[in-house]
Amino acid sequence: MHSGIFSKIFFGSIGFTIGVWYDIVAVERAARRNRNEISRCAGISKRSAREDSGRRDLNGRKGHSWQYVRKLRTENGFKKATIDKLENRDTRRNGKSGRVRCTQRYTAVLLMAAALVTGCGAQEKLSYTKQGMNAVEALEYEAALEYFETGLDQEEDRRMIYRGMGLAFMGMTRYEDAILYLEAALHESGGRVEDLDFDMNYYLATAYYKSGRAEDAVRAYDAILALRPKEKNAFYLRGYVKLSRGEFEQAQKDFDAAVALDGKDYDQMIRIYMALEEYGYKEAGMVYLQKVMAENEKSITDYDMGRMCYYMGDYEQAREYLSRMDSAKEYGAALYLGRTYEALGDYNYASSIYAAFTENDQTRAEIYNQLGLCRMQMKEYSAALEAFQAAMNIEDNGMMQSLKFNEIVAYEYMGDFKTASALMNSYLQSYPDDAAAKREYEFLRTR
Repeated sequence: MHSGIFSKIFFGSIGFTIGVWYDIVAVERAARRNRNEISRCAGISKRSAREDSGRRDLNGRKGHSWQYVRKLRTENGFKKATIDKLENRDTRRNGKSGRVRCTQRYTAVLLMAAALVTGCGAQEKLSYTKQGMNAVEALEYEAALEYFETGLDQEEDRRMIYRGMGLAFMGMTRYEDAILYLEAALHESGGRVEDLDFDMNYYLATAYYKSGRAEDAVRAYDAILALRPKEKNAFYLRGYVKLSRGEFEQAQKDFDAAVALDGKDYDQMIRIYMALEEYGYKEAGMVYLQKVMAENEKSITDYDMGRMCYYMGDYEQAREYLSRMDSAKEYGAALYLGRTYEALGDYNYASSIYAAFTENDQTRAEIYNQLGLCRMQMKEYSAALEAFQAAMNIEDNGMMQSLKFNEIVAYEYMGDFKTASALMNSYLQSYPDDAAAKREYEFLRTR
C-alpha cells in the first residue's frame, strides 16, 4: 500500500475550509442544523421559506423584492441563455436513450406505487422532489435525478427540483452541470428573495469554486453580502476563496470583518487559523487565536482554551486545560484531549480516552473514527475496522466519506485486498474526484 494513502486518513475527518463542502450530504446536514438560525443570523437554510415566513422581503415586509432578486441572479452571472442551455441539456438527457430512460422512469413509478399500496394505507405519499432529496442524502445521485425528472413531468415545484438536481450534480462532481441547474433554480425565484435563494447562492459559490471559477464564487458571496451585510459565514468563505487566489491582504480584510461581527465565535477563529495555515500563513493565523485568547481570558472556557492551544501546537497547555474536564462524558473534552495525546505520540492513552467515552455515548462518529485511527497506529487493524464501522452505523454521522476511506485502508492493512478493492470501486462512484483514491484503486486492482 502507498504510504501517502495511510497518512491521508488522519486528515479526512477534520475539515474547516471550503473543501469540506465536497461532501454534499454533509452540506445538507449542516444546512439542516442551521435552519433555526436563519431568522436570527442569516445562516444557510435547506427549507423553502414559502413554508415559513419567507414571503417577506429582506426588511421583513411582505411582498415583492424585485431589485434583490435581480441582484442575486445577475451578480452570479445568470443569463437568459442559461434557460436555453438547460432546455437543450434536458433534451439531450432524455433523447440520448429516450426509450430506456422512459422505461426506467415509469418502472420506478410503478415500484413506488406498489410500495405505497403494500405499505401503511394512511402513510402520505412523498413528492418526487422529496424522494429525490432523500436519494441525494443517501448518495444515490442517478436515482435522485430520475426522481427529479419525474417530478418535472408531474409539474412539481421547478425551483426545488432544479435545486435538487444541482445538488445531485455537485455530489457527482459535475460542477458545470450543478451551476447550470442552480442558476436556473435562482431564475425561478419569481420576484421574492427568500432564505432558499441565499441557500442556493452558497451552493452556487461552492460549485463555482470547485470548477475553478474562483472569481465567480467571489461574486456570489458579494451578492449575498450586498443584501445581508452581517453574514459572517459569507465573509469567511469569500476570504477563503480570495486566499486560494493568493490575495492575502484582501482575504484578511474579509476574515477581520467576520471576526468583527462575532469576536467570541471560537469555531470561526479556528477556521480562519486553519485556512491561513493551509496557504502558508500560519503566523498570521496564530495572531487571531492569540488575540481572542487574550481578549477573553476571564470568560473563555477550558474547552475553548484547550482546543485553541491544540491548534497552535502547544500540546502541554492543551492537555492542562482539557484534563480539567470529564473526558469520559464530555464530547469536546474527549475529542481534543485524545487528539492532544495523539499529537504527543501516546496513541495507547488516546485510545483509552476515546474508548471510555464510547462506553457512555455511542452517538459520536468522530470519536469512533479517532479511536480507529489510534488502533491503526497501534497496528490493531481488526479493532480499527470495528471502530470505523461503528461510526458508519451512526445515522447522519456527517463524515461518511472519511469513514468509508478509512474502512478501505483497514481492510488493506488486514490483507483483504478483494474486499478493499470492491469497497474502493463503490467509494469512487460516490466520490469520483478523489485523485488519491483513484491511484489507490489502480494499486488494489493489481493485487
